[in-house]
Parts: sequence; C-alpha cells; structure tokens
Amino acid sequence: MTSFKDSAKAYEPKTTLNIADLDRFDISSEMQERTGTGQDGKEFSYKVAVLNGIEYRVPNTVLEETKKLLAVKDDIKFIKVNKQGSGLATKYSVSVLE
Repeated sequence: MTSFKDSAKAYEPKTTLNIADLDRFDISSEMQERTGTGQDGKEFSYKVAVLNGIEYRVPNTVLEETKKLLAVKDDIKFIKVNKQGSGLATKYSVSVLE
C-alpha cells in the first residue's frame, strides 16, 4: 500500500501529446477516433495516432494541410508537423520529409 504523500510525489498530470511533438510521422500510421468533453460540458471528437501505445492528437488542420500536399505529391511517406502558438491561436504547418 502506498501513502498519500508518496502518491502525491509520484503524481504526473495527464497530458495530451500532439503529432507536432514527434520528429517525424509516418503517414501510413493508423488513425483512431476519440471523444472528449469540453469545459462547456459538450462532447467533441478528435483523431489520434497511437504509436508504441502512446496517443498523439492529430488536429484537423494537419489533416487538411497534408491533403493539400498529397494532391501535389502522392508518394509522401513522412511528414514533420510544426506548431506555433497555443490554445485557440495555435497554427500548424506540415513539411514533407524524405
């Protein structure tokens, strides 16, 4: 049995990782749909890529940017997602990696 004090010391808040946290992303990776509840109590859905048992959220804007890139070059295998800003002002850009 663990004491409250030990549990408090070991506690790590749950964080949501983002596809931009990866150095490179294989676009053939499987995507899964998740649902969550916002601060307003409303449910929303979002997509994640699960790599080695770790979930990485994939913003819709990243999917949109990747779709544009695939329209130009269909044989893309890896991308790098760059993130600027935070919260609702977050912007994502997608770069093709060879």
